[in-house]
Amino acid sequence: MTDQILQTLRSFLHKQGSAFTAAIAFYTCLPVPSAWTLEFRGMARLAPVIGLIIGGILGGIDAGLELLGCPLLTRSALITIGGVAITGGLHLDGAIDTADGLAVTDPQRRLEVMADSLTGAFGSMAAVAILLLKTAALSDLNQGRWLALMAVAGWGRWGQLVAIARYPYLKPQGKGAFHKDQTYTAVDLLPGIFLLLGLSGLQVILNPNRWLVAVGMALGGSAIAILSGAWVNRRLGGHTGDTYGAVVEWTEALMLCLLASLEGAE
Repeated sequence: MTDQILQTLRSFLHKQGSAFTAAIAFYTCLPVPSAWTLEFRGMARLAPVIGLIIGGILGGIDAGLELLGCPLLTRSALITIGGVAITGGLHLDGAIDTADGLAVTDPQRRLEVMADSLTGAFGSMAAVAILLLKTAALSDLNQGRWLALMAVAGWGRWGQLVAIARYPYLKPQGKGAFHKDQTYTAVDLLPGIFLLLGLSGLQVILNPNRWLVAVGMALGGSAIAILSGAWVNRRLGGHTGDTYGAVVEWTEALMLCLLASLEGAE
């Protein structure tokens, strides 16, 4: 019996490790050893964890730039660009394609436009808006920037997981279609919620006076993440790989704006 339990535990840990490795390989440009096993099925449930890792890396870079005397606005711009670099522009590309698709008045042509590799005017404007909002909001955050970066990256990818679990996928094939090979339930959303709520708790522990930011981080982050996916679903009747990326980008941008506003209100 003990050997059977150990074997089951080893199998579970191996499967989770393979899914984690696959999530790093798919969602980021971070190097993954070629000898590692990749299991893409079910990896979406680990997306919030990948977000926390990305946010932590960006927070570390931000702290290093501060030590070097880099001005706040310049740091914010570099961190925003760094986020695009770490993900290889995966989510930003999705936001661009989604904006181009939603700009089409004919609902029947929206998916066709989103699949086009050419970037249209609305996609370009969306990219500028997202990058500008992130940079401006980050430059207004003076305290706990590393925590904010982890929170927005985590909630953005939690929102993506909600969209994957909740709404239909609109194309038989595509870069996000494999996510629907696995069934996700509300239970799969809980680990991400607990981790992200833990960040808000950590915010209060580190600085009790910033309770307003902590509450906004929890309630605002979850609300923006859920509503972003719901809005896209309302417009398109479902989601694609591009819209998953749009949910991540817009959640991050809007949440940073919220946190900057709450810090200003303290």
